[in-house]
Amino acid sequence: MQKRGEKRGQVTLFIIIAILVIGMVALIYFLIPKAETGSVFNPENPNSFIQNCLEDEVDSVVSTLSSQGGSLEPDFYFTYNNINIEYLCYTNEPVPALCVVQQPLLKQHIESEIENAISDEVETCFTNLQENYRINGYDVQLTSGVIKAELLPKRIVVSLSDYILTATKGETVRYDAFNVILNNNLYELISIVKSIIEWEATVGGADVENYKRLYSDLDVSKNNRDDGTRIYVLTDLNTEDKFQFASRSFVFRPGH
Repeated sequence: MQKRGEKRGQVTLFIIIAILVIGMVALIYFLIPKAETGSVFNPENPNSFIQNCLEDEVDSVVSTLSSQGGSLEPDFYFTYNNINIEYLCYTNEPVPALCVVQQPLLKQHIESEIENAISDEVETCFTNLQENYRINGYDVQLTSGVIKAELLPKRIVVSLSDYILTATKGETVRYDAFNVILNNNLYELISIVKSIIEWEATVGGADVENYKRLYSDLDVSKNNRDDGTRIYVLTDLNTEDKFQFASRSFVFRPGH
């Protein structure tokens, strides 16, 4: 029959062991990279890991670009609802004059903005991917490549061309095609934005009701500001994708 002191000592020992086990689990949790990324690792499908790792970042960047007229840090903008919205067409002539297009290559500009904005996150995701391979017993090598974003019909594709990953565990496998695909109608919205800008630059304004009649799944609004600025907001009613921009054209000053 055990004495009371012995029982107390055993309980203390069990408590110490439990604390050590919990400490080890916590240490492993914080050190394993895949816990940081939230991406599910499958050694046979590294593109899925990169897709999961990057898609939220791409979506966030696209959302910001769409709310600010296509630039992450607009140089020439109108502040509306606490958002700096880029002028895509503008004039400040002392007499009524048509605006000048500020971003003639808007689609290419937005693609470039996406590429620059996600570059750091791309490197982080590939670093985490390599660590997951190593943790699972692979010898892994990575060659970095080029980031290319494309606005395409109903989607945005980020191609990570020339990113080459080789993983060896008994045999060597090579992966050299990584893509991140985001379902988004920015391509379609930009096409309509360009049409509105053409009206602004040629006749001094666009009739948003015409666009609503032409596109049943599109809402277009125009908010006229006191200084002659117009804020156009385009919304896809099916996807809720949105794009807004500023324009200032053919402004009649008080007294004219």
